[in-house]
Amino acid sequence: MRLIAGEWRRRLLKAPPGEATRPTADRTRETLFSMLASRLGSFEGLAVADLFAGSGALGLEALSRGAERCLFVEQDAAALRALRANIAALRAQQRCSVNATSVFSLGQAKEPWDLVLLDPPYGSGAGNVALDKLVRLGWIGNATWIALETARDEPVNVKRLEIESERTVGAARLTLLRLPS
Repeated sequence: MRLIAGEWRRRLLKAPPGEATRPTADRTRETLFSMLASRLGSFEGLAVADLFAGSGALGLEALSRGAERCLFVEQDAAALRALRANIAALRAQQRCSVNATSVFSLGQAKEPWDLVLLDPPYGSGAGNVALDKLVRLGWIGNATWIALETARDEPVNVKRLEIESERTVGAARLTLLRLPS
């Protein structure tokens, strides 16, 4: 697993051992960031939240492409070790914060994030539940872009969000969402 573009292009990332975490494949991540880049134009200066972060590949890719800072939320101990090792290897500590907890225990946001990345366990429905809660808690504002990775046949349905775009890549479905305008 490697970073695709930007400052840390081609740098390898550690994945947690075992089956508890399923890292996003390079091809899937490349497709996702192409979808985002065509809408955002640039990642420069963005505040990013990488939820169900695992190894941190999604948030670190955003940082590599110029995002200002990233909050990683992960509860699995092995994934947290890999995530912290990846942040340290890239010397990105100043731009990263790690919250070792469940996405479902997050509280009220101080302000909306620019980009929210979610890669919950496939088939769990956790992305839909998390997004509904994040909207209510102010994590998502009118300018926020949301990227959700699910299994290709898993339904995406969040009442207060509109699907902007969807793409299937291998076993994954990538869905970009926003608040209705």
